Amino acid sequence: MAPRDDRHAAPPSTLRAAWARIKRHPLSRVGPGLITGVADDDPSGIATYSQAGAQFGFAMLWTMPVAFPLMAAIQSMCARIGRVTGRGLAANIKAAFPAPILHAAVVLLLVANVLNIAADVAAMGEVAELVTGLDRHAMTTVFVVATVLLQVFVPYHRYVSFLKWLTLSLLAYAAVLFVVHVPWREVVARTAWPRLALDSAAATMVVGLFGTTISPYLFFWQASEEVEDLRRDGTSDALVRDGAAAGEELRRIRWDTWSGMFYSNVTAYFIILATAVTLHAAGVTHIDTAAQAASALQPLAGRFAFVLFSLGILGVGLIGVPVLAGSAAYALCESMGWTWGLERKAEDARAFYAIIAVSVCAGLVIQFLPIDPMRALFWSAVINGVIAVPLMAIVILLASNKTVMGAYTASRPVVALGWLATAIMAAAAVRMWMPD
Repeated sequence: MAPRDDRHAAPPSTLRAAWARIKRHPLSRVGPGLITGVADDDPSGIATYSQAGAQFGFAMLWTMPVAFPLMAAIQSMCARIGRVTGRGLAANIKAAFPAPILHAAVVLLLVANVLNIAADVAAMGEVAELVTGLDRHAMTTVFVVATVLLQVFVPYHRYVSFLKWLTLSLLAYAAVLFVVHVPWREVVARTAWPRLALDSAAATMVVGLFGTTISPYLFFWQASEEVEDLRRDGTSDALVRDGAAAGEELRRIRWDTWSGMFYSNVTAYFIILATAVTLHAAGVTHIDTAAQAASALQPLAGRFAFVLFSLGILGVGLIGVPVLAGSAAYALCESMGWTWGLERKAEDARAFYAIIAVSVCAGLVIQFLPIDPMRALFWSAVINGVIAVPLMAIVILLASNKTVMGAYTASRPVVALGWLATAIMAAAAVRMWMPD
């Protein structure tokens, strides 16, 4: 056999230098905040944002600028709780509150997450069928199997790098706006001064938007991801036990969380805007699925907009499903005292990985039952908005408690934003159930 010609192969030193540049890339250094923010714009969230734009036009654009600081405040408190205590959110609730509060929160989280997973994988399957022509159920099965295998067999520090690069898929929604006409003067005016009737339909949509934006599963995920990073570091300890790196770590959490939530909310704003200037303007006021929103864009905004919207759904779905399944596993294992962690091998955390597999597979099974996962999806967002209220209060109380946090309690402005978010979501939930 002739010897291989290596004259054109890159020398090892060149490959090592290229890999070093990738590792130094800003995207490789961001923490859990970016992934948490992008996971918030999962296919179920896209469906809710699309419905808001289609049904109400520009009237719901104001929700995202309002939600951004409120969401960032809550998520920064969750991240701080994880880094300061070295324990996840469920473990801290277990230590500080009566058991029924923890059990109720975990059970509701599990139910909501399975419904969200079902809606997400269904949307991914539908979009894959639209783009490739392959059967949606077959594509859904492929996505589910791939997600489970990645989480179970790929170490967290490698898997998370893959997720970080997938966050770029959200840029597709900004690109859609370049191929449609946007009346920017009116958009700015309606964002600052919305014209919105305060009826039960509008209140329900506000609860749904805030529920899918400030979601309980994100609380558990971000706190536990801080613990995962702490464990992987190996040289650091929880700040309540070793505060030497407190200043640097708390600055990192602020930057990581606020930038991640900004990216998330700007994208959600673009989705509402894109569907408002296309679907609502054309009289399409009802959207059941994210895939339906993508297909409806094609005759109105062209094939390119359809492809961009579809690729975004697939990209964020591959982030959202693992986050949903992982947050459920974190919460249940912490509450039961079981071994957990995406960095652990499957044989060392069997219950943890079993919960991930069961929750994702349960979402897959729903696809074959006579249940409309997309209608259940919207109401699960509404339910999330309701159950998030007491859970947000718990997060604020934990982050403000010196017994839990030591010298690293949340700042007064962040706590104030947290209570404001809780009050707004509680008021919207009450108005939703009041007659017009």
